[in-house]
Amino acid sequence: MSQRPSLLARLRHHLTLLLVATQFLTRLPVPSLAGWRPEWLSACMPWFPMVGALVGLLGGLVLAAAAAWWPPVVAVGVSMAFGVWLTGAFHEDGWADTCDALGGAVSRERALEIMKDSRIGTYGAVGLILMLGLKAAVLVSLVSPLVVELNDAQTSHVRQVLIGWTWLGLIWCHAASRAVPVVLSACMPYAGDQAHAKAKPLAVQVGWPQAVGALAMTAVVAAAMALWVSLSGWPTGTLWQALMYAAGGVLLGGALVGRWLHQRLGGFTGDGLGASQQVAELAGLLGWLMVIRPA
Repeated sequence: MSQRPSLLARLRHHLTLLLVATQFLTRLPVPSLAGWRPEWLSACMPWFPMVGALVGLLGGLVLAAAAAWWPPVVAVGVSMAFGVWLTGAFHEDGWADTCDALGGAVSRERALEIMKDSRIGTYGAVGLILMLGLKAAVLVSLVSPLVVELNDAQTSHVRQVLIGWTWLGLIWCHAASRAVPVVLSACMPYAGDQAHAKAKPLAVQVGWPQAVGALAMTAVVAAAMALWVSLSGWPTGTLWQALMYAAGGVLLGGALVGRWLHQRLGGFTGDGLGASQQVAELAGLLGWLMVIRPA
């Protein structure tokens, strides 16, 4: 009879999966992993939201540092450029390919062929410009003070508060949006050619335990943010409202892309999952903006 792994062994295994997810989704260096197993690539998917939280955390750090030297619009540009570099434009590439494939009225087979093409077309270019432009507009709106009749000390304080809330928004939206691909891949079958998939771990339909695990990790991120805000003396009511609005945006964005993929392809592809993350992230940021900077 096989013995159940010890608590230390299980913790070591989950740490390994977190490192695999970090290596898969970012350019961050990770220690070499001994005893590599191909199944780790799909098993690490519940950790995607935690990696997303790390991406948002680092992006917010760059934003705060850049805002100390340059105006908000420049700081946002620097932060976004860092984020794209950090992730290798992984999800942005999927969004552009999905726009190229599904932007026109083509057959399912032709759409899948277009997704495999590494070249970017008109739909992809326009979609990428609009996606990055809208994200930049939201972030600039979040970090730019609306009141201009302030003295220097007040302006500095307002900017620090806005950067703090924007930082939290980046952490949450990056984390929550990376749970969307995991859930979609549990809800739908894979629609492409598994043998030629660009992202092998995303070319399988994952089980619901992985999707539930990703949602649980997203909840852990929310709890950690609430604890930090409470200890910092910031209004937790505002945080929870922003979390709920942003979560609603993430849910709506993911559902819309999922419906799009189901109607056009009958399932998901790796590029389609990347597109779902991008749309969910933008929708989440829009929800966050509604609370932090209401019209």
